[in-house]
Amino acid sequence: MNYSKTGLQQLTERFEGCRLVAYQDSVGVWTVGYGHTHGVSEGLVISQPIAESWLLQDTAESVDCVNKCVRVSLSQPMFDALTDFAFNVGCGALNGSTLLKLLNAGDKENAAKEFEKWDHAGGKVVAGLLRRREAEAETFQA
Repeated sequence: MNYSKTGLQQLTERFEGCRLVAYQDSVGVWTVGYGHTHGVSEGLVISQPIAESWLLQDTAESVDCVNKCVRVSLSQPMFDALTDFAFNVGCGALNGSTLLKLLNAGDKENAAKEFEKWDHAGGKVVAGLLRRREAEAETFQA
């Protein structure tokens, strides 16, 4: 499957926002554009076209992850929610999650309840992450 334009806009772009000057996220990781972290360091400044290019590259990695680890059929909204989730928490986290175990066991209802458990960064609940997880869960269940 592929990440839909709707998913990209309503989840990843909406929650990441776009910052063209590198900044440290809530746990101190240097980030730029739409949540891009690879090779980012203090002082990096990019253009909007670069931010958009990196977003497509980064979400392609998440698409590959979801396509490889999910063993049940998904609706487009479910795929979009999982792609955004993988983009934000990482493929390794998705692969080791109870969310994925439940989903692959066919328990989509309880899998949807797992999104909200991923609302922490640096050991603390982050309001923005909670809103993102709620939006992912809502999309997943659409």
